Amino acid sequence: MSERLRIALLIDRFGRRFGGAEAYGVNLFEVLSQRHDVTVIAHDFEHDLPVKQIKVKVNRKWPSWLRVLHFAREAKRLTRDNFDVVHSHMNGGAGHIHVIHVAPIRYRRLSGMSAWRRCLVYLQPSNIAYLLLEAAAMRVKTGSHVVAVSPWLKERIHDAYGEQLTVDTIAPGATRVALDLVVRSQIRAALDWAQDDIGCLLVARNPLRKGLATVLEALSQLPENFRLAVVGTQPEIKDYLRVNYPKLVARVNLIVPTPDVSPYYQAADVYVHPTLIDSFGMAPLEAMAHGLPVMISGPEYCGFGQYVTHRHDAWVLTNPEDPREIAQGLLALTSDQALRAHLLHHAAKLVDSLSWAAAAQKYEALYAESIEARRSTAAPSPAVSRRTT
Repeated sequence: MSERLRIALLIDRFGRRFGGAEAYGVNLFEVLSQRHDVTVIAHDFEHDLPVKQIKVKVNRKWPSWLRVLHFAREAKRLTRDNFDVVHSHMNGGAGHIHVIHVAPIRYRRLSGMSAWRRCLVYLQPSNIAYLLLEAAAMRVKTGSHVVAVSPWLKERIHDAYGEQLTVDTIAPGATRVALDLVVRSQIRAALDWAQDDIGCLLVARNPLRKGLATVLEALSQLPENFRLAVVGTQPEIKDYLRVNYPKLVARVNLIVPTPDVSPYYQAADVYVHPTLIDSFGMAPLEAMAHGLPVMISGPEYCGFGQYVTHRHDAWVLTNPEDPREIAQGLLALTSDQALRAHLLHHAAKLVDSLSWAAAAQKYEALYAESIEARRSTAAPSPAVSRRTT
């Protein structure tokens, strides 16, 4: 795309440390900010990108649904006339490109419910607010596009809003990272991992939702030299581990959220991700980019599971709640060198096909479609930039 655009990004928090959708936004706009003028509108920031930022201040004592409503109102005001494209990771009416990262609220709270239970949902002001904001994002408008981060999520959106809604799919990206033996040695020493210890890694802000309990059960079935690092944990996970798995405390390292997870991928020997529900799963893709064999839930549980094949580029779990299956898979991934080499070879090809540069190009194509559609139905707006790179 030759036009240099004025782009507004709407996102809750802008920083890799925040994980998930927030990290997706930073990684994508690290590419896009190199050739467009980007303004990020968010509640919180932690980044080093060359973008303008506008902080939406909010009273933290307000309930979450009021904070979301306030952000949606401010976002609409701030983006009314100043941008060629509004790229939103938030629900609400402001935005031309609406990126969806999790199963829709309408799907989670209304699908399959009886009429009585639906009535109960609508009796709560918070539910009404969330559903109205989501519907505004999904509403078909000239130049608008809805983007899902995985085919799994696209199916959930269609379940909630019907097949007539056009949904594009643009997966997260990754870039291959070469092994740094110095970093690996330093982090393993900090984790107190011996040379013959097998380091398993799980990266998640809420690890219990990503299968931590089952991983711990599997760890208890494995030899003592199998160790586990969990990156992104909150303080309560330490209490959970101490109360429920006291015998594993010495074998498990809990690391607080960090903007740079790369050193922990470098230190590990295998990545494990037995999630029960994940719209994509960026951490397993990042693990592949760092040259780790990956264990992941199947496509019915995890969006990224639709991109991989068992024993071809990943170890795909049929039942992520079965600790025996996880234990057996970890033994295979760390002892069968031929299998490990096969997985790593094909995982590297998958990483190359899912790059942030490729994702950025797909978004630029949507931007062009959006601008053209809006130009064709109205006189060109003064906000539309005619500059070229």
